[in-house]
Amino acid sequence: MIKRNTNSRLRSKTRIRKKISGTAEVPRLSIYRSIKQIYAQIIDDSTGNTLVAVSSLSKELSDEIKNSKGKISKSKLVGNLIAKKALEKKISNVVFDRNGYRYHGRVQAIAEGAREGGLKF
Repeated sequence: MIKRNTNSRLRSKTRIRKKISGTAEVPRLSIYRSIKQIYAQIIDDSTGNTLVAVSSLSKELSDEIKNSKGKISKSKLVGNLIAKKALEKKISNVVFDRNGYRYHGRVQAIAEGAREGGLKF
């Protein structure tokens, strides 16, 4: 069952990545979620560089994550932090890459947190 779900996510991911790509002006906000953690990166695909990276394991969030309950609230904090770091690097517009996951739950929480933080997509 796990293999089938992973394969369908990867097929969906390749369909999505055919359509979207990050540039220097509008980089790509990519999400990865594991069982316990969530990761977000802002990537410039033209050079292949990661411009900003944040996860639920980041030291900046450690105090806030200890006080929050649930994975969705942690994801929202990650979205806020990546928006804050992106704005510091003068990145305001991004293309959202949900990486084959449904736009639901933790993935949606990161997107909402990033929008609240000031990112536009």
